[in-house]
Amino acid sequence: MNRILVIQTAFIGDVILATALIEKLHAAFPEAKIDFLVRGGNESLDKDHPFINEVIVWQKKENKYKNLFSLAKTIRQSKYDYVVNLQRFMASGFLTWRSGAKHRIGFKTNPLSIFYTEKFPHEIGNGEHEVARNQLLIENITDGEALKPKLHPSKSNYSKIESLKLDTDYIVIAPSSVWFTKQVPQSKIIELINKQPKELQI
Repeated sequence: MNRILVIQTAFIGDVILATALIEKLHAAFPEAKIDFLVRGGNESLDKDHPFINEVIVWQKKENKYKNLFSLAKTIRQSKYDYVVNLQRFMASGFLTWRSGAKHRIGFKTNPLSIFYTEKFPHEIGNGEHEVARNQLLIENITDGEALKPKLHPSKSNYSKIESLKLDTDYIVIAPSSVWFTKQVPQSKIIELINKQPKELQI
């Protein structure tokens, strides 16, 4: 196996969870070139990842479909052996189909999964974590054990937060989300903060 493309064009949390597959694929195929396709805005998360050959960006905010077709051409020219699509929407299914890869893997719920060579169920509400569901896609070429998601911050990343380092422990809360169903009301965030030990509140 020479080249692998992992596709996750959703938002930041999903991209972080997808890094578990990067870790697993690298462990199984340390010599393979692993590329990671993300939506514009998320590329900085894995910019300096030691196991990623290239972070490919789909710019969705402007000229979305023009960029999609251009990206499909680029992916096809890259001649991937495996394309692993974690997304369940048509656009990512289109990229997977048009890749021309011998192995096109993804979830059955993608509208274009008919063009996959291997497809798996994506069941929500059964108590299984998303990392475990994603691992199912590569179980046949690795094993059934999922690794944990992992980011690899660079020295420049650490330098940017140097001013935030304090002599005491503290808690960081990021209560935002794109999806309304995942947004916590402001009153509940305040309530959560007020319940933390005083020495952790700044």
